[in-house]
Amino acid sequence: MFNAHYLRTFITLVETGSFTQTARKLEMTQPGVSQHIRKLEQYFSMPLLARKGKRFDLTDAGRQVYEYAVRLFSEHEQFKHSLDNLMPDSGECRIASVASFGVLFYPFVLGYLKNYPRMRMTYRFTSNNEAIGEVLAKRMDVAIVTDMVRHPDLTCKPFMEEPLVVIVPADFQGGTLAELLGLGFIEHQQAREQISMLFKANFRGEYRGPRQLAVRSQVNRINMVLDAVARGLGFTVLPRGVWESSPWQQQTREWRLSEDVHESLYLVYQDSSELPERYSYLLEAYRDWRLGNEMAGADLEAAGETATTSSI
Repeated sequence: MFNAHYLRTFITLVETGSFTQTARKLEMTQPGVSQHIRKLEQYFSMPLLARKGKRFDLTDAGRQVYEYAVRLFSEHEQFKHSLDNLMPDSGECRIASVASFGVLFYPFVLGYLKNYPRMRMTYRFTSNNEAIGEVLAKRMDVAIVTDMVRHPDLTCKPFMEEPLVVIVPADFQGGTLAELLGLGFIEHQQAREQISMLFKANFRGEYRGPRQLAVRSQVNRINMVLDAVARGLGFTVLPRGVWESSPWQQQTREWRLSEDVHESLYLVYQDSSELPERYSYLLEAYRDWRLGNEMAGADLEAAGETATTSSI
């Protein structure tokens, strides 16, 4: 009778070259190892080992059985991995996103992963164009971007919206646009587009464009922008999630405006593929948590752990 355990014993014996070491490694007795080899030889009706006292060489049949056994277990692991990828609580997620989304989402993911040890995450913080390129090259499965994408090989769907906010030093007392602009502006990669959206809705006729901005500092890492604001160097505009995930909430505050403006986020993935369920569960858990919790200073890892209990 064939038994896969016999092949595992045979592989170990060939790789250690010792019945004693095989027994120790597999937590068996040495007679048990010998019995497994005899069973294999009976099954294949030919000797697999040419014994020379305590030593042995593989016969031609033994070499073929060893190669077959290694291939069999390798294919088994690959097949098992492919099944894992179909489950909502296991497999790998490969996501690239703009940094303004990732600074809040990735800590949430870490909390989510605590509940699902068979899930793995590969994450890239990048720009819109680079995130799309990662998906087109199939290095990432999903891109989360702020621009609508039109490409024959890609599917682009609205995901959620994130409110844009003005962040000023905590002690700033100004109440007019002129006083705000007098602070100076801390710029990041998406700042000009975001400030245009926000100010055109709130200061029609008053804000005439980026030439009114006195840029005090430029930085390409959005999470570092608030360090400059906390030091009193100026104000900035960014998604509220960036501020909520920052360590500078005590030294800064939101400068409230009358009209709310949101930045749209889109999911982008290969048009020819259907996303595994694990992506839907993770992304829906985050969206539900985000839409239901406008909590400054939230414990994001704890939020990820809590969200999973209700999403799956």
